[in-house]
Amino acid sequence: MAAALVRKVPGLLRPLMTCARAAKIGQFSTLTRTQTSPIFAAATIRASPALHSCLPTQGGILQRVTPLLPSLGLQPCRTLTYFGLRKGKKKTVRSVVKRFLRLHCGLWVRRQAGYKKKLWKKMPARRYRLRQHVFCNKTQSKMLDKMTGPFWKRRNWYLDDPYFKYHDRVNLKV
Repeated sequence: MAAALVRKVPGLLRPLMTCARAAKIGQFSTLTRTQTSPIFAAATIRASPALHSCLPTQGGILQRVTPLLPSLGLQPCRTLTYFGLRKGKKKTVRSVVKRFLRLHCGLWVRRQAGYKKKLWKKMPARRYRLRQHVFCNKTQSKMLDKMTGPFWKRRNWYLDDPYFKYHDRVNLKV
């Protein structure tokens, strides 16, 4: 069973095998495999007392590997509620409404990333470029449309709207 586990998860038992050879222990007393979650499988190893000095004492394999591969512990998350508790309707993600502006033609406008960060060390030309607004691409626009409700997609008429000339675009497919 240990050989099958080593084939499935390479490098899992190699430090233990070398430590066992150093302690002149031929074989593990018991080797069991437990399923902790649908994504990750952890190996629980019970060995003889002479081998316990070589075994790592802090946490399982996932805790030891997570600092090396931070993408294992962090999963992307969009806080989109498909069915609200009160009305049972899809809810708008509030951070999208705060950070982006939807034009009536379907395009989304955003600020440049880092437009308020460490301005003291940036050159004036770069600070000017960071103050400009940019359009989101087609994929981002579709994703943002899915994250907002119909209220935010309707046309609004504002007095002296600075984006008035951008709301209607011709020959543009989104």
